[in-house]
Amino acid sequence: MISRRSLLRSTAAIGAASLLPRAGWAEAIRQRFDGVTLNVSTFSAAFPSLLKQWLPEFEALTGATVNYDTPSFPVYNQRTDLELSTGGAAYDVVNVTFIYSSRWINSGWLTPLDDFIADRNRTPADWDVTDFLPGAIAPETGADGRLYGIPWTAEALLTGSSRFDLVEAAGLEFPDTTDDLVRVLRAVNGKDRVAGFVADNHYGWTFVPYLQAFGGNVFRAPPDDLFLTLDTPEAIAAAEYYSNLLREFGPDGAVTYTPDQVTQSLKLGRVNFTDAGQLYLAQLGDAKTSKTVNTLKFGLVPKGPAGRFPGTAVHGLGIPAASKNKEAAWAFIQWALSKQTTAKAVAAGYGSPARRSDIESATFRQKQVINGSDLAQLALDSVDLAAKSGHMKYRTVSVYPQVDQQLNKAIELITTGQLSAKEAMQQAQVASLAELKRAGVKI
Repeated sequence: MISRRSLLRSTAAIGAASLLPRAGWAEAIRQRFDGVTLNVSTFSAAFPSLLKQWLPEFEALTGATVNYDTPSFPVYNQRTDLELSTGGAAYDVVNVTFIYSSRWINSGWLTPLDDFIADRNRTPADWDVTDFLPGAIAPETGADGRLYGIPWTAEALLTGSSRFDLVEAAGLEFPDTTDDLVRVLRAVNGKDRVAGFVADNHYGWTFVPYLQAFGGNVFRAPPDDLFLTLDTPEAIAAAEYYSNLLREFGPDGAVTYTPDQVTQSLKLGRVNFTDAGQLYLAQLGDAKTSKTVNTLKFGLVPKGPAGRFPGTAVHGLGIPAASKNKEAAWAFIQWALSKQTTAKAVAAGYGSPARRSDIESATFRQKQVINGSDLAQLALDSVDLAAKSGHMKYRTVSVYPQVDQQLNKAIELITTGQLSAKEAMQQAQVASLAELKRAGVKI
């Protein structure tokens, strides 16, 4: 007699198998991975949250048990960098974070995936690695030309307004330039008890488009010339401008906001403008959870005196070199990033896929058009701008994470009035230079 537990497990396995490239794969992997425990860690974001909901499908399909950890972005990166750098085997699958990709990959801390992909006993042809955007594959590729991560997001930083009706009531249009943005914020800040602007306090991500728009940069000419340029007049002017957005137009505690808190504040209509990745902005269009779904408007990040420089980022799933369950880890990645799973994520509202088939699908494009704003097209335009200008090269420099932390600190110090923009950026320059010297970088 079949037990109720066995019946439920079998039923779940049948459902999970439909999310995989071919039916025979399910039977093969169950024989290999039944009883295996996988430790998977990523930072908290929309796609990892969906995978967490769907884990029972993978577990039923493979017989494996998944311990799934999704701490905040800074906590995740700190833990994983320490674990990888010390050769620890605590994780079997990790997120290959964009700003750490060069360091983790080229230090030999991750497992090359080419052999897994090429082996038809491990990966059927219709899984199709060529379906991932070349621009998303590139940051996951090492200096040796081998692939170390499979991208789950190709994200672009865009500008969003939750209460664009207030802008229209003031007789203004969506801001195209940095001057326009200040003009709009001065007109709408505090209206209907809505603060003007807030951003994720990972300023090494959200501030840099403004730094570059004012003619500054992190390094002089990355990735080859890593001379730091954080204390130039252009950088100081950008830092003063950006910190003033938070200080003059931000809600109380603006410097404490995480990405999820930013998203929630815009959903509730407590803050009007932000710069955020489209995967977060897409969540504002969820009629079930967003009170501002009918007043949204989106656009490219503002253009400054030196031009427009939208931030773009890629994150992927990879296997630590010290993992003792690499075969099962690849099975997890293959399931998580199969066409079937990523299409299911898009259907659920995920807004930042890395597969071309998802981006070009009618389901995705329909969900990305919100109140007349086409988030998908804005993101593609941003990625195209980044590809042409190469302005994101700073972000995958192996020592950028150390500089990233100094930028976070500098913007907080300026916004809270503890230091002037000149003092804070000079401090960031000196501290970052010391970090680079400790890392052995020749300036």
